[in-house]
Amino acid sequence: MKLLRHALVVIAGVLALVVVIAGPCAVLAQNVDTSMLLKPPADSWPSYHGDYSGRRHSSLTQITPRNVNSLALAWAFQTNLPATIKSSPILVDGVLYFSIPDNVWAVDARSGHQLWHYTYPPNKGDHIGQRGVAIYKDWVFFTSPDAHLISLDAKTGKVRWIVEIADVEKGYWATMAPLVVSNHVIIGVGGDLDNLPTFVRSVDPETGATQWQWDVTPAGITGGTTWMAGTYDPDLNLIYWGTGNPTPVLTGSSRPGDNLYTCSIVALNPDTGKLVWAFQPSPHDTHDWDAVEIPVLVDGPFHGKQRKMLMQASRNGYFFVLDRTNGKNLLTVPFGPVNWASHVDEQGRPIPEPKKEPSPDGVLIAPDEGGLTNFRSPSFDPKTGLFIVDAHPSWSIYFAKPADGTYGWAGADYGLWGKGVIEAIDYQTGKLRWTHEVGPGGAGSGVLTTDSGLTFTGDASGNFLALDTANGKTLWHAGSGAGIASSPISYELDGQQYILTSGGGVLFAWKLPDAGRI
Repeated sequence: MKLLRHALVVIAGVLALVVVIAGPCAVLAQNVDTSMLLKPPADSWPSYHGDYSGRRHSSLTQITPRNVNSLALAWAFQTNLPATIKSSPILVDGVLYFSIPDNVWAVDARSGHQLWHYTYPPNKGDHIGQRGVAIYKDWVFFTSPDAHLISLDAKTGKVRWIVEIADVEKGYWATMAPLVVSNHVIIGVGGDLDNLPTFVRSVDPETGATQWQWDVTPAGITGGTTWMAGTYDPDLNLIYWGTGNPTPVLTGSSRPGDNLYTCSIVALNPDTGKLVWAFQPSPHDTHDWDAVEIPVLVDGPFHGKQRKMLMQASRNGYFFVLDRTNGKNLLTVPFGPVNWASHVDEQGRPIPEPKKEPSPDGVLIAPDEGGLTNFRSPSFDPKTGLFIVDAHPSWSIYFAKPADGTYGWAGADYGLWGKGVIEAIDYQTGKLRWTHEVGPGGAGSGVLTTDSGLTFTGDASGNFLALDTANGKTLWHAGSGAGIASSPISYELDGQQYILTSGGGVLFAWKLPDAGRI
């Protein structure tokens, strides 16, 4: 009997070893479907936002305000390339997939060990950044700087197919992480410098064939770049997407009117691409304030009535709450210094003040051209009702010049002053509950909140931060040694919660020591 017990212990140990060894390999048998994307399990972060809502909130609670100061480095992965990581990694079955321009990696989420690396051929595209990848079944999708959509085998990183999104020779480029809804891979495009028409497109994940395309502007009108991934409501079967500025940029004399549907939030049917409704945060934009910031979906009470809401902290300096069933405005309020609008109309749209149009002599404007926020992801914490965003209060002088119709940039912006501030906005009123300054010039990190009451982000000096969601006070920090331009994620593997961050070209995975998990 003693010998038998010993044999069983040995067998159990061998089986445990097999599980540990086989675990990272087993993940390569992906089967990501709509059900996983709708309700991701704790051990997954299967899309850019984590789930379809864009709230970037984790239900994990192992890391708490009480023990977060014990957070320690689990592993670090270096790309050994100069580009800064701007992508939000996705995680499926223990494998992390992330990108920088022209490159995609598959990395073991437990150890940081590289599983494969794909490099796209040299190209003429704009290498400004790359937001990340998408996954469906066992296929990885990402966009290239020269505006192509590439599908890779998740097991090996080998190319399945490559299709052109738009012609790089005309000035198009692509940076976004695709959004997968059912059997649709939905993508947008960049290229606002060259007076180009832009669009949202749905592609068949099996073949790469176009399923539908929604054009932002009518023929003859240009701009409206769609360079950030949208969100999705499965109950309404609507995708929500932000669009960029009209062109020529910084001057509107050659394009009178509201310039629909630029600088807008639009709701589209994902099966047909048909427009259902639109709301325009910046009518007739002349300050380069794309409205592509994440349209965050929240269900809950608003002034005593249950609502299906869409919230956006927009680049133009205003925080919006919409009824996402119909696009009707519920709240419009600035979340920092804003001086460009004369009033908010009955539709909830800020209306430009003519005296604040860029001019040859220069005009003082708040915020600056980078906006009061930008691509960095906000987070919504359902327990506190706080919408938390990396903001950039700023002032600038805008100049305009005549637009000759051949080039999109018809002016200049000279920043005078700005700083980075993490802001916690009460979505019921738009008022700031707390602020946490993160350095002069502004930071580039997105925000992650957790059910335990933590807010993870970064500062302008390259430090990762854990703040108390209740009051914004710092509970933990660690230096990255480089600038931060991505958003944190969280996942749980083998009973341990990880926080994943990046700085420069390095991924950092953090977890509690065994003794710290109390």
